[in-house]
Amino acid sequence: MTPAEAGELRAVAAGAATAVRAPLLAAFRSAMAIDYKADLHDLVTRHDREAEATIRGFILARVPDSSIVGEEDGPQGAGRVAWYVDPIDGTANFARGLASWCISVGAVVEGEIVAGAILDPVGGNLFEADAGGAWLNGAPIRSQAVPDERRAALITGYPVSRDFRLDGRERALAGFGELVETFSTLRRPGSAALSIAQVAAGWADAACGFGVNPWDVTAAILILRQAGGRYRPLSQGKVPRDAPAHLCPGYVATGAGAAYPTLDRVADAISEGRIAAASRVSSVA
Repeated sequence: MTPAEAGELRAVAAGAATAVRAPLLAAFRSAMAIDYKADLHDLVTRHDREAEATIRGFILARVPDSSIVGEEDGPQGAGRVAWYVDPIDGTANFARGLASWCISVGAVVEGEIVAGAILDPVGGNLFEADAGGAWLNGAPIRSQAVPDERRAALITGYPVSRDFRLDGRERALAGFGELVETFSTLRRPGSAALSIAQVAAGWADAACGFGVNPWDVTAAILILRQAGGRYRPLSQGKVPRDAPAHLCPGYVATGAGAAYPTLDRVADAISEGRIAAASRVSSVA
């Protein structure tokens, strides 16, 4: 794919995200019905579904040779360009009036992320990336992290109840405790895509997650890497160790200049523990 083609896909990603900005802002902090998917921690609203349908229509009208992998409706189509779409990343925040949610649209061609956009409608921030770099509201961005983790700001949603089930309550809380004790600041804003984009912008030094989906992180991975940051995928026994980064369920994202041994050790312990557990289940089966 040429840089010009990637740039065109970036423009489509940004346009698709922007197309649902107004209706989502109108719905934000209004009365809305909430449904649940896997459990009481996994929320969905009609606005998620309507926004995904709008984004899908926008993309297919401009890039017919596309397939869409959305959070709400799953994979559709079989085109050359695979789009990973999260119409509202941070639905629990959106539904309750907390201003930490975004729209994420990423494009993958032959297994490589080539373009992406993340729109933070409340903050008025549009993050974009393609082969030529990464931008925030049209201006180039470069990530920058403090070298010492003891002075760094970390974003993570770990642990949630699912992590207690997978890792054990005691181990999960012990890992979280190490991060709390080590990092100067730890925050849990509730949107993986927006958290990684904020690392790319240099507003946070690192982020990590252990239960993400491709639509959560595809655009964010490219934005961070093109901003000079590092995205390290974690397979966690759910996909092969060499699987593409956007298909891995765990990650450590750091800004340029970061060297955070405690974060790496805790994250690796979580991933390797889950790999070992998956291997035991497989051997029994």
